[in-house]
Amino acid sequence: MFSGERVTKRLILVRHGDLGEGYRGRYVGRTDLPLAAEGRRQAAALAGKLGRIEGARILCSPLLRARETARIALGEEGVFAIDDDLREIDFGRWETMSFAQIAAADPAAVERWAALPEDFTFPGGESIDAFRGRIAAAAGRIAADPAGTVIAVTHGGVIRLLICHFLGLGHRRYLLFDVRPGSISEIGIEGERGILTRLNDRCHLFNSLMEG
Repeated sequence: MFSGERVTKRLILVRHGDLGEGYRGRYVGRTDLPLAAEGRRQAAALAGKLGRIEGARILCSPLLRARETARIALGEEGVFAIDDDLREIDFGRWETMSFAQIAAADPAAVERWAALPEDFTFPGGESIDAFRGRIAAAAGRIAADPAGTVIAVTHGGVIRLLICHFLGLGHRRYLLFDVRPGSISEIGIEGERGILTRLNDRCHLFNSLMEG
């Protein structure tokens, strides 16, 4: 049985900052967008949280929105490594579309997607199985990393699936977790399993607004 007292590693999961009003409620995966002004403010607010963590191994998605978040939060002197497996899922032809647009354009595919079968592939994009495979590979590297703390600056879908992986939950449970832009979630890891100790923490964002 997992015991919180035996936790040997902290995994801190940071979702990139906001992309702007025009992309809220839309499916953005491989599309390589920069942060909006609000996203840059959120990234700057993360600095106070992440800057106090010493000796951490910092990983980042290769996509621009994650790299900008990491660079702003860590400062010019901050060092992070790119992990290609931490990129968001590729929604294919559905990229940047709203659910209403997708449902109107491809109702049969949406109905199949709703069942979350492992062999579902987004039209012209990535399969659920391939996405799970690369997130599992990233999780294995994180668990094996000798650093006591690993910080991953990545995406909502990646964070949800990493939570499911380390908590031993089926991939269909990923919809249960709300992970907003600029938020921090955390898992305490022992071996290949973990316990969720923080989810969707955005207090730093509101503190920065009051300070401003």
